Amino acid sequence: MSRPGTQDRTASPATANRRGRRARRIVISLLVLVALLVGADFGLAAFAEHTVSQKAREQLGLTDDPSVTIHGFPFTTQAIAGDYRHISLSASGVPIKDLKDVAVNAELENVTAPLSDLVNGNTDAIKIGQLEAQVTIKASDIAKIDPLTKIQDLRIEPSSVEYVQTGQDSSDEQTREQEEQDKSKAGVRVSGTVQIAGQELEIFCFAMIELHGTQIEIVPQRLQYGNDKETTVVPQAVQKALLPNFKATIDTGSLPFEVTPTAVQVNSGSVTIKGEAKNVTFSGATTAGR
Repeated sequence: MSRPGTQDRTASPATANRRGRRARRIVISLLVLVALLVGADFGLAAFAEHTVSQKAREQLGLTDDPSVTIHGFPFTTQAIAGDYRHISLSASGVPIKDLKDVAVNAELENVTAPLSDLVNGNTDAIKIGQLEAQVTIKASDIAKIDPLTKIQDLRIEPSSVEYVQTGQDSSDEQTREQEEQDKSKAGVRVSGTVQIAGQELEIFCFAMIELHGTQIEIVPQRLQYGNDKETTVVPQAVQKALLPNFKATIDTGSLPFEVTPTAVQVNSGSVTIKGEAKNVTFSGATTAGR
């Protein structure tokens, strides 16, 4: 029995059950509220991404919306402040001058965009603190540049600068380091079929591809039959006649987002130009010369 003047501190089973149900309801309500807030955050982020994507499609002259991702969670706090840490944009089929199927990838950091302007689609107010972008040109586009049009089934593969210049690849680390440091040029192997004395012959041209402002130049060095595993010397008379067919200048116009080209890279089947910029506007996405 309880002592006189004191209360029985032992809760009844019914009271404990009521408290347990109340706690579960509170937890469930909190989870629902969190889910609603997260859903609203993702919904607002999706709306902002769609707005930026539509504007980029107009400025880049695309038929489809490019991919836009606004990184960071929660999005709402970034939107209220008007400051976004990181935005990624990628698009394919971008027309730049004579090129029709260019791929563009850009990483935008420290982006400032007032929420009211973003909601109203006024992307001109978007300012980008730091930006890295790259433009990739496919071999099929490069094959349309004169005089490369004379080469059938044009293909592009990377090659070392040393092999282009000497026909040999050494294991010298210093040579490799020097090649890696100079990003304004790269070795390239251009191959295809050409007509020689009425006959079709597969030729491999080893050339330098160099960056000069917004232009990339293919400067042929030597020709060979076969590939870099099995070399056949091409007579000098044939080289003199055919080398000009592999010399070309590709004008990319101005890169999107007012980017200054800083590097060129040869990939299997394409060439990539990389660049960076600081304190630019989103309106600079428009490519010159379209």
